[in-house]
Amino acid sequence: MINSILGSRSRRAAAVTLTGGVVLATGVLASAPAQAAEHGWKANGVRAAAPAPSIAAKGGFVMNDANGASLYTKAADTKRSTGSTTKIMTAKVVLAQPKLNLDAKVTIQMAYSDYIVSKNASSARLIVGDKVTVRQLLYGLMLPSGCDAAYALADKFGSGSTRAARVKSFIGKMNSTAKSLGLKNTHFDSFDGIGNGKNYSTPRDLTKLASNTMKSSTFRTIVKTKKYTAKTVTKTGGTRTMAAWTNTNTLLSSYSGAIGVKTGSGPEAKYCLVFAATRKGKTVIGTVLTSTSSNQRATDATKLMNYGFGKL
Repeated sequence: MINSILGSRSRRAAAVTLTGGVVLATGVLASAPAQAAEHGWKANGVRAAAPAPSIAAKGGFVMNDANGASLYTKAADTKRSTGSTTKIMTAKVVLAQPKLNLDAKVTIQMAYSDYIVSKNASSARLIVGDKVTVRQLLYGLMLPSGCDAAYALADKFGSGSTRAARVKSFIGKMNSTAKSLGLKNTHFDSFDGIGNGKNYSTPRDLTKLASNTMKSSTFRTIVKTKKYTAKTVTKTGGTRTMAAWTNTNTLLSSYSGAIGVKTGSGPEAKYCLVFAATRKGKTVIGTVLTSTSSNQRATDATKLMNYGFGKL
């Protein structure tokens, strides 16, 4: 009888031990996926997709420049003021001119100087009477975001017998180019982004515009340049060395692989940035519109580029 009782107790103990072992093993297996996910890996050993970043900008878009595939969107098709990112289109129109001579000289007019003073606009500090090449004007347009350079280019490449007519013609070319590129949510009413109520685009459209414009080797060279010094011809025939123009795109110094493209700001636009970077032969390109500060737009862009590269 005693042996029978002891045997029964042993069997129950063994059952408890066995059951406990099953529970323990099950617990370990159940926790494995959670632990894997915690470390950014799925249970099958494949890295889990990173969550989409949160940005301060009201609109954002990133795409794979190789095939146009969307990598991130936030209000990507909502029309917003673009500030000086408009100047990408200004450059695009100039660079698309037939038989363009980048070394052709343009004489700086008082009207350009008066314009930036009246608008309190960003300036390349061009000197009235100096002869500046088209190439130099493009650097002045894209690096210090010179509205005087934008005015000079619009006056040079528009058509008409008066300056007003030429500027109107140039803006017309900007809009016809937008249409030809399929930018359905874009319209320009200025050559520099200081609009009159009808200067707008979207993160998706601006990204497509930048991607297309980056096909120009001249444009690519300009927008990745951190500093540039122009030597102009004075009205007396001498040579003037301008103060160096510094690129307003701080990502060129802070983000590995950054290759452009253009900043923008304004009372309505707030802080904007069209950006691009290449790493290991792959390029991501995108836009943030209506961010909260110049530093924040760079932070937003950095987050989006990191996320974009993570998806390639």
